[in-house]
Amino acid sequence: MIPPPPAGARLARALLVIARSAATRQSISSSPARHAPRLFSLLLSLALLPSPSSTAAIAAAPEPIKLGEFGPFTGKEGSAGQLSHRGVQMAIDEINARGGLLGRPVVVVHEDTQSKPGESATIAKKLVSREKVVAILSIGTSSECLEAAPIAQAAHIPLVASQATATEVTEKRDYIFRTCFIDPFQGAVLAKFSIANLNVRRVAVLTSVSSSYSVGLSKIFRARLTALGGQIVADQKYSEGDKDFRAQLTAIKAARPDLIAATGNYTEAALICKQARELGLTIPLLGGDSWEAPELVEIGGPAVEGTYYSTHFTPESRSPEVQAFVRKYAARFKGEHPDGTAPLAYDATMVVADAITRAGTTDGPKLRDALAATKNFPGITGLITIDAQRNASKSAEMITIKNGKPAYVETIAP
Repeated sequence: MIPPPPAGARLARALLVIARSAATRQSISSSPARHAPRLFSLLLSLALLPSPSSTAAIAAAPEPIKLGEFGPFTGKEGSAGQLSHRGVQMAIDEINARGGLLGRPVVVVHEDTQSKPGESATIAKKLVSREKVVAILSIGTSSECLEAAPIAQAAHIPLVASQATATEVTEKRDYIFRTCFIDPFQGAVLAKFSIANLNVRRVAVLTSVSSSYSVGLSKIFRARLTALGGQIVADQKYSEGDKDFRAQLTAIKAARPDLIAATGNYTEAALICKQARELGLTIPLLGGDSWEAPELVEIGGPAVEGTYYSTHFTPESRSPEVQAFVRKYAARFKGEHPDGTAPLAYDATMVVADAITRAGTTDGPKLRDALAATKNFPGITGLITIDAQRNASKSAEMITIKNGKPAYVETIAP
């Protein structure tokens, strides 16, 4: 037996018959039947209105939990931002596939800083006041995060940075967290690797003075290197966006170092490597996690062969969690393998999700407390425990460029 149509459908059919009948009579008389077409439209509209039960179902649909995300999706750091966003989206899709959080779907409002100073503060104000997000993911540089941090702090909205490693990011603000290691650890790792693995003693430092990250990393590196018996023989500076480093490199060459530590971002680092080789400098160069992007090799070419950098993740890890992530990433992004940016952003998103679940609410202060209580969270980039300064204690991976590709060298624990 075929079940009868729903009441709304039966009503629509009845009204449709009446309206058509009225329209037919229009050809016989020019009396009120001339209004039949309008009557037809009105009756059909009424018939198609949702029933009280369907209206109630729509009203009962859970409101999504809204997260904010900002980073450099375009501009000179756009590649790293886009790769980080992949990690955020993978996490959100997995969360929603499992039913969301607190019985509600999760959505992300993502905003592009365009790699421009000042943009992240404007974006943070928008995310807080207009979008009403419950937490913010900062997937860009330390400088960008530092611009947005005061806005999130004042609004009591937790902000979690995926790769802002500068020490001051989490200082004096109890709503600001990070899931990456910090520059004091990274600077110590680079100094230790330089002395113990590369067996160098005379080192030149090249710092981007317009980058909080670079300034902080160079400061720690200098201190740790000299404490281990090394010597800083040259200390040169530049600004983000510079393209000609020949003057600094000529001065460095005259100091006869065994190694150059260039602590800025990958765009400038690649150009520094090229120009160093053009000037006849054949010594190793190394940097921090800001070197990690495909453009390092794309821009630097053969000049970056044999260089080193520290980072948070390697797809060569034998960890089952890492290998599962690598497979999912490759399946989604046409066989590509992730560098550290996407896993870091994935972990930051999952740490926020875990905190919302444990808090049982999206209330800012309670969510902040849950984030602060994060212990041994099983991230793709390692176990994540948030310490009293809202930083993550984690290992670092040393990478070299070999045959035009990143290759794992060593894991260095805290």
